Amino acid sequence: MKPALWIVILLLLAFVSPARAAVTPRDTFVRITDAPGGETTQPTRGKNSFALPAANISRDQLRIFFFGNKLFNTNWVIAPASVKTLDGLGPTFNRVSCSGCHLRDGRGQPPEKRGDEFLSMLFRLSISGKNQHGGPNPHPVYGDQLNDRANPSIPAEGKVIIDILEHPGEFSDGTPYSLAEPTYHFTDLAFGPLGPDIMVSPRVAPAVFGLGLLEAIQESDLQALADPDDTNGDGVSGRLNHVWDETENSIRVGRFGWKSNAASLRHQNAAAALGDIGITTSVFPNQNCPPAQTECQQAPLGEEPELSDIFLNKLTLYTQTLAVPTRRDVTDENVLAGEELFHEAGCATCHIPTFITGTHPDLELLSNQKIHPFTDLLLHDMGDKLADGRPDFEATGREWRTAPLWGIGLVQSVNKHSRFLHDGRARSIEEAILWHAGEAENAKEAFRTMGASKRMQLLAFLNSL
Repeated sequence: MKPALWIVILLLLAFVSPARAAVTPRDTFVRITDAPGGETTQPTRGKNSFALPAANISRDQLRIFFFGNKLFNTNWVIAPASVKTLDGLGPTFNRVSCSGCHLRDGRGQPPEKRGDEFLSMLFRLSISGKNQHGGPNPHPVYGDQLNDRANPSIPAEGKVIIDILEHPGEFSDGTPYSLAEPTYHFTDLAFGPLGPDIMVSPRVAPAVFGLGLLEAIQESDLQALADPDDTNGDGVSGRLNHVWDETENSIRVGRFGWKSNAASLRHQNAAAALGDIGITTSVFPNQNCPPAQTECQQAPLGEEPELSDIFLNKLTLYTQTLAVPTRRDVTDENVLAGEELFHEAGCATCHIPTFITGTHPDLELLSNQKIHPFTDLLLHDMGDKLADGRPDFEATGREWRTAPLWGIGLVQSVNKHSRFLHDGRARSIEEAILWHAGEAENAKEAFRTMGASKRMQLLAFLNSL
């Protein structure tokens, strides 16, 4: 080969980018310096940091986004009403709008004191056995979710009161802490006792930004991270949940919800419309009225389905294109040190920092984005104390999906609280870490045995996300 041709080839190779791994390998430390949501990322905006459209959204998609935002914040009314497209509330329900639980698209919390009403928290119900698709078996009288509100002349299903038991502990340097364990008491049950075999799972509303990017993560990347038999012996198994997707009429890999019990955002949104607001869709066309609740079954109905496919699609695009906010203080010395401690403690074994999304089936703007959600979307055994004892498809009563950490440091700004974990029991990020057990026991102990300055640095890193 002529020397000149060799020079041309070498020059071409110099400008060819090396192939990027689609997911950060476990236990690999790569400092995060770029935007957490790739090209979708938006600058933080105080209390509106979770409510912005993806930065790369098109003008046509932006119009749909704003209509979806209107639907997300709409208070549904009882049928029949003058606006037939927005009636059909109930007959039983938890809230009158999506934003009633997901205030400013952020996180919910438990009541602040005993006896307060539940504004952004609900309770899943089931009994032993499985439904026809392998999911939880609904209670024969109360269904699969306790609805604490109802339309006039229709009985609400019941109420819940929370009591708190404090568990004192201390860090290895002697600094004390206390963890608040909730217990739940069901009252005013309209249709009799729940029964001895009832299984209950309390859930606060999770934040809804960045979900379209999680939907675009390739299933093969999640499968590569799964280690159900802990073949590498690191004490962390990580399992996929295989769930029924009503939109596809098939079993798919779950990735949304506290136990990864939904495979797609369209399914998730339709299920929430029915369970939380009492609004039917083409996905879930039957009213949320178990056979024993006769007043519920006889209630006037809106047009069927009450949420049209056009509206459901717009609402789904809205939840798919809510932007991930930028990080803060990324060059701060304590944040940089905390990032290294995050990996050294083993937190990144489950809270995987980086993925490159695949091709989203509907939205090109979510495709091929380098993102930093800090989750593997897998199920992990979190120990006895966090267990709800309620299986959900293949998730056991001790397993929870790894929660994404992006935006965690902005919850106080957006939602004016710092409650974390599936039931909001943790009153701070620090307490959330200290509740970790099971597969996360070693990582929790690494944090508990750090000195005060290192704990501060690790928390500074988390608050920068």
